Amino acid sequence: MRRLKLNLLLVAAIFVAACVTINVYFPAAQAEKAADRIISDVWGRDSAPDGEEPQGRLQAPDARFAPVTMVRYTAVGMLDFLVPRAEAQDFDIETPEIRALTSAMNARHKKLKPYYDSGAIGLTTDGLIAIRDRNQVPLAARNTLRQLVDEENRDRNALYRAIAEANDQPEWENEIRETFAQRWIDRASKGWWYQGSGGQWTQK
Repeated sequence: MRRLKLNLLLVAAIFVAACVTINVYFPAAQAEKAADRIISDVWGRDSAPDGEEPQGRLQAPDARFAPVTMVRYTAVGMLDFLVPRAEAQDFDIETPEIRALTSAMNARHKKLKPYYDSGAIGLTTDGLIAIRDRNQVPLAARNTLRQLVDEENRDRNALYRAIAEANDQPEWENEIRETFAQRWIDRASKGWWYQGSGGQWTQK
């Protein structure tokens, strides 16, 4: 009962804030679709179909907290009705800068693919790539690989920033990066390596 009262107070506070605050949110679903499209353009046939449940989905609420959960869902629904969300109608990924970055990454992927396949490089939790096992790379090719990884990460960082700026929301850059980080992993080919939440390397 005490928990329920606290949540009712929280709901009241939300409604008070709604009087002076616009309910703005990051369009995650649109961002995922945009990420999938760009990843398909960059990786081509190496982009696995989206046939698995993305990691990090919310779990069903514990039955013991059902009344509290219902209060929160009701509050959010009423808040959305009273204060419409500032939702972006279109998620723009068609600027010349984004197209140029995507094209450059696609051309580079042909050189990076053998290193993905061998496990020499892998996908990181921050939407970049990293050298995972130098022993998979001949000594004479290690400088070339390091340069390729540096160039790829430079373009990925520029891509996330460019998408945020193209949508007039530079503050979205971190959310865009997080979205891409997950979608790179979800759409990676079987056998490629990626970092888990604890930083450990895992093979798909």
